[in-house]
Amino acid sequence: MKAPKLLTYTALLLAAAACRGGEPRQGLMERLTAIAADSCVMMGQADATAYGHLRFGACDFKETAGDYPAVINWDLGLIERNSPLNLDSVSFAEMRRLAREHHERGGINTVSWHPRNPHTSLDAWQPDSADVVKLCVTPGTAENDSIRLWNIRVARFVRDLGVPVVFRPWHEMTGGWFWWGLPNTTAESYRRLWEMTREAFQAEGATDVVWAYSPDRSDTPEKYMAAYPGDKYVDILGADVYHFNGDEGRETYLTDARRTLSIVDSIARSRGKTAAFTETGCEGLNATDWYTSTLLPLLREFPSMAYVCVWRNAVQTMKPGHYYVPWAGHPQAADFKKFTDNPYILLSKDLKQRN
Repeated sequence: MKAPKLLTYTALLLAAAACRGGEPRQGLMERLTAIAADSCVMMGQADATAYGHLRFGACDFKETAGDYPAVINWDLGLIERNSPLNLDSVSFAEMRRLAREHHERGGINTVSWHPRNPHTSLDAWQPDSADVVKLCVTPGTAENDSIRLWNIRVARFVRDLGVPVVFRPWHEMTGGWFWWGLPNTTAESYRRLWEMTREAFQAEGATDVVWAYSPDRSDTPEKYMAAYPGDKYVDILGADVYHFNGDEGRETYLTDARRTLSIVDSIARSRGKTAAFTETGCEGLNATDWYTSTLLPLLREFPSMAYVCVWRNAVQTMKPGHYYVPWAGHPQAADFKKFTDNPYILLSKDLKQRN
């Protein structure tokens, strides 16, 4: 049983009332701010209620933790193509239902987007020799026509969800693996791409949105802020840092994550922004007791993080070994349960109690 944090109950109650009373964006911002101020962190996972590693329809997180995550991330990849299914085979109709269901539980929904390359039609992880972002932001190009239409489709989906969300577009831009990454374009073009997305959301009435900026690991503030679109376009400062190479990679992960989160924390405080650990995880949980021996101590060093989100548990027949949360019977299930039982870690029921 998690001990209640009485200092922020009033703020959380007001925030929940704002969500219900027609100010969903402000209400969500106030919830995030109150939780960060309370020195707790909301635990999240991508696609948590859509499928588990063993089958569709399962929720591995709930099986092991006994409750749903406080935060669930949904990815809109392929909505730009009017596909009925996203890039991980989740129907957008089902995603809409699950996101609303999570909101009713008191949880928070976040949204990412891995759009295909508008120049080559390959997936998001296929940059090419062309500066695709520059083509996207240049009027009169086919890519500009495409990205404008794609932004509208995303904005309409988010608007029609009818619940407030954290939207995290064009993420991990400090790496070169996405076609929008800075090694493949300029900071100026990237910022214009972000502005175009915001403009589309505004035009389509998708205003119940909190915007998150989330570079990959960064070793200097300058690298972290290299593509920053500006304070008026960003509400949350986040970062994505993953653990690779099992037990041998633990110290590298901790060093990189500490350095990056220190930068996030410092800049967020100086600019009056909310901070979050927007993506992390250890694929296949091949590091011993990863949650209690690695992630929990790391989070305790950075109490300003409003939430942390690990990646998805892909169905094993589609992507074997690609999972970030254990399921019932998994060797690290007990470690995960111990982690989620810690009073510092908030799950869905904790948010519901605060509402």
